[in-house]
Amino acid sequence: MNDIITVSGVVATDPRHLVTDEGLSVTSFRLVTSSIADQGDARARPRTSSNWYTVTTYRQLASNVAGCVSRGDPLLVSGRLRVREWSEDEEEGDCGVCAEIEADALGHDLGWGSAAFVRTVDVCSATAA
Repeated sequence: MNDIITVSGVVATDPRHLVTDEGLSVTSFRLVTSSIADQGDARARPRTSSNWYTVTTYRQLASNVAGCVSRGDPLLVSGRLRVREWSEDEEEGDCGVCAEIEADALGHDLGWGSAAFVRTVDVCSATAA
């Protein structure tokens, strides 16, 4: 399944950055989203539900994410959603569902703070000049 999705959430883990043997830059982290469920009673404490996503970025986006994103940052993430089932131990029945987003674009949610944009040097343009 390759559905396009945009989510608003908070970075839950420190971004992990690596460069493969082939030179591909990859950065990934976990993102948590929360919503408040209306229970219909104004006096009742609102219930919250959370969704967890593994967000993966590649190439220049991965390098930029590694330098700009930290745990606790509020983000907007847009990309391809993949939902897959996993099982760790069939005897004990450890299994679940994992939601992954291969991000095409992301940025800080400016509803929670401010940011200053700094353009990175485009390697293709710099070598052509």
